[in-house]
Amino acid sequence: MSKNYIGLEKEGLESVVRELNKYLGNLNIIYTKLHNLHWNIKGAAFFELHTKFEEYYDTVNTDLDAVAERILTLGYTPAASLKEYLSLSTIAERESKDATPEESVEVIRKDFSYLLESSRNILKLAEAANDQGTVDLMAGFIAKYEKDLWMLNAFTTK
Repeated sequence: MSKNYIGLEKEGLESVVRELNKYLGNLNIIYTKLHNLHWNIKGAAFFELHTKFEEYYDTVNTDLDAVAERILTLGYTPAASLKEYLSLSTIAERESKDATPEESVEVIRKDFSYLLESSRNILKLAEAANDQGTVDLMAGFIAKYEKDLWMLNAFTTK
């Protein structure tokens, strides 16, 4: 087996990087989708959700950079084109149209749930590859998405 320049065995990292690139594609779709919802939200919760969606897409922007830089740290190349993101992504785009508060929150809840599941999967792959840096990154994402989902569920609970 050969090691990369940070001392990790290359065997096992390929699956981690493949999933990180898919995660990167999904983050890019969500980043665009959050802008879509931010711009097209209508209804009584407009001011609250307009601001919240901006907070979310700012956070996703930071997460994009963290994931891409982790891929580079592992010695691989991150996906970096819209064409690649669309081919890698497993999260659907959203048509540009008005959105109600309930619909918007459900779209985000569903996507964040998917990212939570993906984060847990990548964490397991990274543990198997002894890739503690990716484990730590994913653990932070897991905690963030769990809290976001709690808040989104609280928003929609009647």
